[in-house]
Amino acid sequence: MQKILVTGGAGFIGSNFVRYIYRERPNWQIEVYDKLTYAGNKANISGLEDRVTLTVADICDEQEIGAAIARNDAVVHFAAESHNDNSLHHPWPFVKTNIVGTFRILESVRKHNKRIHHISTDEVYGDLELDDPAKFTPDTPYNPSSPYSSTKAGSDLLVRAWARSFGVKATISNCSNNYGPYQHIEKFIPRQITEILEGRKPKLYGSGENVRDWIHTEDHSSGVLSILEKGKIGETYLIGANGEENNKNVVELILELMGKNKSDYEHVNDRPGHDLRYAIDASKLMNELNWLPKYTDFKSGLADTIKWYEENEAWWKPEKQATEEKYKELGR
Repeated sequence: MQKILVTGGAGFIGSNFVRYIYRERPNWQIEVYDKLTYAGNKANISGLEDRVTLTVADICDEQEIGAAIARNDAVVHFAAESHNDNSLHHPWPFVKTNIVGTFRILESVRKHNKRIHHISTDEVYGDLELDDPAKFTPDTPYNPSSPYSSTKAGSDLLVRAWARSFGVKATISNCSNNYGPYQHIEKFIPRQITEILEGRKPKLYGSGENVRDWIHTEDHSSGVLSILEKGKIGETYLIGANGEENNKNVVELILELMGKNKSDYEHVNDRPGHDLRYAIDASKLMNELNWLPKYTDFKSGLADTIKWYEENEAWWKPEKQATEEKYKELGR
């Protein structure tokens, strides 16, 4: 592969992947394809212009996405509507982008005989009980609970069908919750960090017992690259770093790392249908493709993330007020 198309490459996880392969594969040309909705930002890929180009377009645009796929060797499909709270109040954009958009990409990949890797989430599997020792595996049945996770489950099933029915050269990865630089401040970790930076208390949904399996976005990127280059066509791989933490512990750790009292946070209304626990079994990726995560110490990874937001106020500040006004309307 010499030319790679990254859909959603100006968003949080996509832009971190672009930066990762820019560094790790210096002979690759990268085309970022992004609609630049509120979650996409040109600044996320600034400084890479010698080998990265940006096409501003919608993945649902059959002509634009077809032309972009035709001129590249492979596509890594990150583009998605991805915020659970937004999906509960405005489901249609999630159906359109995550399902219709993925259909457009698959049809173009099929037409031009290109390689595709599809990025998905562990939320397609539903949730686990807090005291359940089990973890999600590639064989876990799908049981999505929100418009976001159900549309991601639908897009996964489309990819599987196109691989089986039409021979599309596809792989899928389902990843746990990412954290790191360039994450929009509507998301849990950057929201709490920026609340503290602006002199307010961080916010905790409900009792805070809900558990997420955190992974640094650079580890996600390295896992995706391993699958893209070495993964078996038609297979699904789970990417995780054994980073289970409940939301209460995460908020308290952020406060501690930022020199605040660990109890100095506010409880806010819980999210409707809030999944209890996610946990990833990444042994297939580790055993078959020899992948290992680098950021296995969540506290140090979180400290690095806090430092990034402290040093990049100009990046997040313009969006902060509008983001908090949206949460205020929801009582969260």
